Amino acid sequence: MDPAHDPLSQVFSLLDVRAARCTRFAAGGNWSYRFPAKPALKFGAVIRGDCWIDFGDEASHRLATGDCFLLANAPAYVLANDEDVAPEDGIASFDWAQSDVARRGGSDTVLLAGSFAIEASGAELLLDALPRFLLIPSRSPSATVIQSTLQILDLEIRGTGIGADVLTDRLADVLLIQVLRAALDQSASEGFGWIGALVDARIGKAIRLMHADVAHPWTLDALAGAAAMSRSAFSRRFKSLVGLAPLDYLLRWRMRLACDRLRRGATSSATATQVGYSSESAFGHAFKRVYGHAPKRYWRRHATGEKFPTTSNK
Repeated sequence: MDPAHDPLSQVFSLLDVRAARCTRFAAGGNWSYRFPAKPALKFGAVIRGDCWIDFGDEASHRLATGDCFLLANAPAYVLANDEDVAPEDGIASFDWAQSDVARRGGSDTVLLAGSFAIEASGAELLLDALPRFLLIPSRSPSATVIQSTLQILDLEIRGTGIGADVLTDRLADVLLIQVLRAALDQSASEGFGWIGALVDARIGKAIRLMHADVAHPWTLDALAGAAAMSRSAFSRRFKSLVGLAPLDYLLRWRMRLACDRLRRGATSSATATQVGYSSESAFGHAFKRVYGHAPKRYWRRHATGEKFPTTSNK
């Protein structure tokens, strides 16, 4: 697929999704550590041994060697190999400021973890499309590919070779896409928002068409026809997968692109044309519908760090 027409690649580029940090934890004996809630996207993987992850309000999940998981907007959780051990503070117990590698006793259990930086004003576009906890077990058909990436990542985190930081970041980026692919391969597309909709043959085609030519005057009839569905069936299926009606999704995607262009210095009139509006006035009304104010106020709010109110893009 042409990356320019791949919606997931476009969103990752627009939100500037990139690895922020990768860490390694090795432990022996019995242990338990709690970690705070964090409104971010994180991954974890068990390289050796096994343990539990416990969110407190639901059953614990057993993690075995080769298992990999994602956390999206995760609440506080506990990682432990013995659930009867009182948890210690997983941040304060180690000098994470000085090292990406932490050790406790031996190395019966080894975990890798990492987090991703996302452009703040649009983070919910990605985070809200993912379940809070997403597990790719070692028995998954895609696990072999993921484990190969993890093995190299483990070597780079521990290594001192030149370019290790760059390689670590790139491998984490690759790992994120591999895990998302594996999750969609093992699950029904429901529950993954617009990401899951991409693998639906008909709805995915409609989304790719909108992304490929965002300025086109798309109508519900045209999109339904491209998906070879009736208007009503297409609308129902689209909303059940994406959480938005088709033209609402298009509106919000156009406004995401508009924010990016305005932030980069484009004028309101030029941006209006680029995202499919025949007049600056029509564009302004659409922008205000999504963000609550006119485009000309965008820079002032953006410069002061004020959070933009948005409608969820689940």
